[in-house]
Amino acid sequence: MTQTILDISMSLDGFVAGPDPTLEDPLGQNGMLLHEWIFGLASWRAPHGLEGGVHDEDDALVARSLANLGASVMGRKMYSGGSGPWQDDPNPGGWWGDDPPFGSPVFVVTHHPRETVRFPNGTSFTFVTDGVESAVAQAREAANGKDVRISGGASVATQTLRAGLLDRLDLHIAPVLLGGGTRLFEGVDPTQFELAETQASQNVTHVSYVVT
Repeated sequence: MTQTILDISMSLDGFVAGPDPTLEDPLGQNGMLLHEWIFGLASWRAPHGLEGGVHDEDDALVARSLANLGASVMGRKMYSGGSGPWQDDPNPGGWWGDDPPFGSPVFVVTHHPRETVRFPNGTSFTFVTDGVESAVAQAREAANGKDVRISGGASVATQTLRAGLLDRLDLHIAPVLLGGGTRLFEGVDPTQFELAETQASQNVTHVSYVVT
């Protein structure tokens, strides 16, 4: 059965991106440190065209998540870092070049229409202009029984929470203090979360909540 899951890395002090993001540094100051735990894992490296990697408990968790991934939803900022009409976006093709690592449909929430872009490896980017509810609905249909991952950024993640569209939160808490930046849970009712499971390693703590 399809579940809609927010899957995101976060600092110890609650930020999913650091301060002062730019096109060259889209996660802000020290924001990339949130994801250091995943870069060396075999399950992350393979979809990115990289060989080798670590096989451990973190890798097994990521591999299970990817195996049941049917579609993803993300915001415009996560896709390209830009805003406004696409012809004015300095990065209209997104961050991933000609071989995006998703291998499944991705639905990008944006205010500006654009034709769907498809790649030979099964990745497609569909640009949704009628809101996050529509993006999630389209993703759930495209997932064909597998899970829908809400990838971020914080705005889309918070919108899905407030709209009651999430079934689960998978938070990956990195041992990093950013001291500022973009928070995930601004204005969100904390009583809707029920702790499901935790798993910790030297590099990260995984915490999953069921959304009640």
